[in-house]
Amino acid sequence: MNWILSFLLNALAVVLADRLIDGIHISGILPAFMAGAALGIVNTFLRPVLVLLTLPFTMLTLGLFIFIINALTFTIASWLVPGFDVLSFGGAFWGAIITGVISWFLNLIFRESR
Repeated sequence: MNWILSFLLNALAVVLADRLIDGIHISGILPAFMAGAALGIVNTFLRPVLVLLTLPFTMLTLGLFIFIINALTFTIASWLVPGFDVLSFGGAFWGAIITGVISWFLNLIFRESR
């Protein structure tokens, strides 16, 4: 049941990022749910591989390259979901940051209420 709540909170975070950033477009509620699921899958399976492969760049930039990896995984999730479009690198960059912060905050709120 915990993964369903996490999935729904990710979808809500993506919708809020769509409302806040011009470089992201979601065409409906179903693509928002699918985007939340795609972000969860990409971050679970692909992100660790990308982090490992780019470890020298991450160390060279003192960890700032992680932001580029987050933008890349956000873009990959948009490629997988029809109706979820990321229009620019800036949209992916800020969308990943805002989605991550909102998702973290919502998870913090809902975990404390249990």
